[in-house]
Amino acid sequence: MAQKTGNKPASSTSAKGPKKTTSKVGKAKQAKTSRQSVSKPKKAKSTVKSRNAGKVSNKKTATTKRKQSVSHPDRHTTTVMTDTQSVDPGEREGLYGPAPELMEAQSGLWNALMDYYFRLEIDGWDRLPDQPALLIGVHSGGPLTMDAWTVIFAWWRRFGATRTLHATAHDILMGAPVLGSYFRRMGTISPSRENIQAAFDKGDDVVLWPGGEQDSYRAWSKRDKVVLGGRKGFIRLAMRAGVPIVPVATVGGHDTLFVLSEGRGIAKALNLKDRMRSDVAPITLGIPFGITLHLTPFQHIPLPSKIRTEFLDPIYLDSDPARVDDQAYVDGAYKEVEDVLQAGMDRLAKRRKFPIFG
Repeated sequence: MAQKTGNKPASSTSAKGPKKTTSKVGKAKQAKTSRQSVSKPKKAKSTVKSRNAGKVSNKKTATTKRKQSVSHPDRHTTTVMTDTQSVDPGEREGLYGPAPELMEAQSGLWNALMDYYFRLEIDGWDRLPDQPALLIGVHSGGPLTMDAWTVIFAWWRRFGATRTLHATAHDILMGAPVLGSYFRRMGTISPSRENIQAAFDKGDDVVLWPGGEQDSYRAWSKRDKVVLGGRKGFIRLAMRAGVPIVPVATVGGHDTLFVLSEGRGIAKALNLKDRMRSDVAPITLGIPFGITLHLTPFQHIPLPSKIRTEFLDPIYLDSDPARVDDQAYVDGAYKEVEDVLQAGMDRLAKRRKFPIFG
């Protein structure tokens, strides 16, 4: 749901990112890791250079091709998960997804949407570390977060089945009869600690949007502001797993749906916190219904806004188990991720040619 060397990004755009970000709070132990399957940061640097030439790490492929002992997402016991390629194609979903035939079937449509409708610019591929990473970002545009979807399909277009990225989605969406099944076949998982850890143990990457509905439904006036919702669990999750955090900055998605008001008062009056696990009941402007109370996924068609996205420098955290319960350390790491994301979004926002859609 990561970055930096002095190399020029492998993508087509020319924007340069900030210098390599190494967590101030974890700098002393950034070369240590509690997982044997995770490479040390120094090794990741050399791998980033190879990625600059557009190559995919053989080590990553090898990781996904061998059997792994992982925690089962539904219980505390340990089970052995086989190579994803050995799973029946019809059962490739969730942790075993995405289903290649589904991704390929959609690729023509999504390539056209990314290239012509959303005019996607995505940079920073060369900054991705070789080892599995936890991608952290913001997503915009209500329930149909096009900035998030374009990351997923751009990742597939670049890596295919050689490097898997699992998106995460709200339990309400995952439990929907048709939409939930589609999400699972896309390789989407519920954002529980067990699921995310199991994905890392398979050698896969995970992207997480901690701000949830507070982020995707933030008012249009806050479109370029980072909203992580004060949810710091992802810091401890990355520390326990021994994986780096890759901030993902993006702008433009909030022009696909105009959120006029977050409707927090309405949400409280309707008791949406208990009914839908939501703190907002947004008033939006979009097509085809104009101004409306937006409570369901299919109330609008995303507008053709230009989306700019950038993978920023990876942040390596202290893997010392004792630091997981150090609130000051966790708060500092959270603030660092938030600041790095904000700086990236500010930089991308300056590249707009028009106030909206551009």
